[in-house]
Amino acid sequence: MDPDLSKLDDYLDEADVDGYLIKADGEDSNQRYLSGFTAPDPFVTLYTGENHLLVSALEYGRAKRNARAESVERHSEYDARANIDEYGRPEGEYRTLKSFLDAHDASSVAAPADFPLGVADGLRNLGVEIQADTDDVIESIRATKTDEEVEHIREAQKANEAAMARAEELLAAADVDDGTLVYEGDPLTSERVKQEIEIELLRHGCALDETIVACGADAADPHDRGSGPLEADEAIIIDIFPRSKETGYYADMTRTFCVGEPSETIDEWYDLTLEAQEAALDAIEAGVTGSEVHDAVCDVYENAGLPTLRADETTETGFIHTTGHGVGLDIHEFPRVSEQDNELEAGHIVTVEPGLYDPEVGGVRIEDIVVVTEDGHENLTDYEKSLRL
Repeated sequence: MDPDLSKLDDYLDEADVDGYLIKADGEDSNQRYLSGFTAPDPFVTLYTGENHLLVSALEYGRAKRNARAESVERHSEYDARANIDEYGRPEGEYRTLKSFLDAHDASSVAAPADFPLGVADGLRNLGVEIQADTDDVIESIRATKTDEEVEHIREAQKANEAAMARAEELLAAADVDDGTLVYEGDPLTSERVKQEIEIELLRHGCALDETIVACGADAADPHDRGSGPLEADEAIIIDIFPRSKETGYYADMTRTFCVGEPSETIDEWYDLTLEAQEAALDAIEAGVTGSEVHDAVCDVYENAGLPTLRADETTETGFIHTTGHGVGLDIHEFPRVSEQDNELEAGHIVTVEPGLYDPEVGGVRIEDIVVVTEDGHENLTDYEKSLRL
């Protein structure tokens, strides 16, 4: 993938700096996106209209083969050992990096706002001008996906749906013993369902650090991961957000299930949340702001007499989060589908995930992931929405 970095070129011109500097490992999404390379330890990417990498000897051969770079160099090419012997750590390392910047005519650079403070101060002490990029220019570039990136996320979503199907299979096959779900003779727990989700994702080349399988009162907290036995007649929120081990791209989907008979309130909330999601999806197209999409959800809930943060920023029940977020190399990235007025553009990939919560009732959330198009959206989610199992 060759991203369009013209927006970064414009940013460097406007900031009047020679380059853009990142020092981070390959788990940093801006680093991975810009360099096209991943490594477990921090390495340096300098963009000056083209990429120049400074890596350890251990990563040199692989970086030469795989990185999206005009040049790849080792620390030894800038007297790293001699610098450390003479100046110690960390000054010797700063001097090595300064020599690398000098070699590429970069006496002034911009860097991400979370660039290491010690490195920034060390470079400034050696005469390098370094300024923080508070505009998050690379993240804003990353927000507009190429066709290849859309396919990466589509594939991750297919894995996600296979994992959700496995979770639903466990719930549907469970018996009920004194109000508790039982599977193969044992209580069916949140932990067991999560384990099966993870196994299924591994079969499809994806992994995740954590997921949500939350029942009853646990489901009333949108970020409660859930624990313990799952109960019949209660809403069970399952939120899976896997990452492709090969490409690094995420997917995201939530479904709410009930084994047995949900309460009248959960039934009403589910139908209302489907209505809110449809209102949001109908609102999405290029040129619309995230806040307009968020407003469509709030309108549905508020017209039904339910609290939202838009109407009451102190409410602890009802619709107590934003409508969605961008998805890509990070699970939460630009753009926001919230009260912020950022404009949606064709190629943005966002979640649409309205929900309602109350510890006395439980919680309901339904989430799809969509690509914004010029005249609407393409829904990458192909999974049924049904409360009862």
